[in-house]
Amino acid sequence: MNHEVLVKLFDDPDEVKHFEKGRFELVYMPNMTIGRATYEPGWKWSDHVGVGVRKYCTVEHLGIVLGGRMAILMEDGSSCELGPGSCFYIPSAAHDGWVVGEEDYVSLHILGADEYNRQIHHTP
Repeated sequence: MNHEVLVKLFDDPDEVKHFEKGRFELVYMPNMTIGRATYEPGWKWSDHVGVGVRKYCTVEHLGIVLGGRMAILMEDGSSCELGPGSCFYIPSAAHDGWVVGEEDYVSLHILGADEYNRQIHHTP
């Protein structure tokens, strides 16, 4: 049995996707992918990730906000705002999100990072 501890840093992620007003960094761990999302002020999912693909994100997310603020709007009209320290669960129901304020939004994605990564249209 292997008892080796595996340590990885987001300073040297396994994969990075860049897109307008943001980036998504991935660290691959055994049985799990962890993502770090960084979005600049003015970023909106439907304008910068979903554009030309779909109006709403349908990825299930579980994560924690490290910095900045984000508004979440569900297709059914319900909404919330996330801020530093917020642990969040967003179901796979259709939703949009955007940065609130003038500070970069940064969050860790514990659940849904792989699927979200597949939806991102990478720009160099």
